[in-house]
Amino acid sequence: MAFNIVKFSRRWLKFLPDSRRLELYPPWWMMRIKVLALENEWRHIRIRLPLTWASRNMGGSMFGGFQASLADPIAPLACSKVFPDYHVWTRHLSVDFVRPGITDMELRFDFPADKEAEIRAELLRRGRATPSFEYGLHDSNGRLCTKVVCVVAIRPPDYLKGVGSAAE
Repeated sequence: MAFNIVKFSRRWLKFLPDSRRLELYPPWWMMRIKVLALENEWRHIRIRLPLTWASRNMGGSMFGGFQASLADPIAPLACSKVFPDYHVWTRHLSVDFVRPGITDMELRFDFPADKEAEIRAELLRRGRATPSFEYGLHDSNGRLCTKVVCVVAIRPPDYLKGVGSAAE
């Protein structure tokens, strides 16, 4: 059986707050992220992604891969906290680099109450939902540099049994 860092951290690092566990997640630890806010049960998230020698590309701005790897799981993680009885994953991720990130970047994600109500209604009606979230990474002057659109699949626990796996 392969080592699973997520299961390991849930079991052995649960004494740490979620914000610290995110900072210690190996890919993000190496990117030196700092959780600035993780509030209201994951409905308000702010994470700083520093511009370092490792994250700077030849043009002097932040590599898009650094930004995308941070942005990818944020909406699904928030959904998994808000809807813990469901399986959640990224269905589609769109990243639009509006302007170069030449400073530290701040990921800003908010889960509006009306969006949560819409998802709950759809889960009651259909048993599944596929909401879309829009958020972004902003430079130190507050300007949007990277626009992210993340479509999240929220499915019942037995959904994957009917679909099968890639290994089959």
